[in-house]
Amino acid sequence: MHFIRYFLLSKHVVNAIHKIYCCVKKILSLLAFQNLIHYLCNQLVTHLLNGIMRRDVFQAIADPNRRAIISLLADKQLTLNSIAENFEISRPAISKHIKILSECGLVTVKQKGRERYCEVQLEKLNVVSNWVEQYRKFWEEKLDALENYLNELQAKEKKDE
Repeated sequence: MHFIRYFLLSKHVVNAIHKIYCCVKKILSLLAFQNLIHYLCNQLVTHLLNGIMRRDVFQAIADPNRRAIISLLADKQLTLNSIAENFEISRPAISKHIKILSECGLVTVKQKGRERYCEVQLEKLNVVSNWVEQYRKFWEEKLDALENYLNELQAKEKKDE
C-alpha cells in the first residue's frame, strides 16, 4: 500500500517536474528568440546606416573643422598628416572628420604608396547651394516688398509736406 502511494506520489512529482521543465524550456526558447530578434534588429539598423541612410552634405558642413578641411583641400590634394598639421586636434580626430567627409562624398581618399591623399569633390556642395538658393529667392522677394513699402511711405510723407 505504501508502495502504491509512493508510486502515485512520485508520478505526480515527475509530472510536476516535467511541466516545470517544459515551462523552462519554453522560456529559454523565447529568450533565444528574443536574442535572435535583437541581433537581427541590430544588423538591420547597422546596414541601413551604412547603406541607405548615408550621411549627407549638411552633416559634413555642420562642423567648423570639417569646413576648414574642405577649404584646405579646395586648393590641392593633401595627406592626412599634412591636414592634421593645420589643426590643434588629434590625428585620430582628423581621421574621423575625413571619414565623415568621405561618407558624404565630399572627400575621396586615395592610397599612394604609404601615404593616403585626400581630394575634395566640391560638386557635392551643389546640394547646399541649391537649398540656399531657394531661400535666397524667398528673402529677395521679401526684401523687395519691404523696399517698395518703404518707398511708398517716403512718397506719402513727401506728399503730406
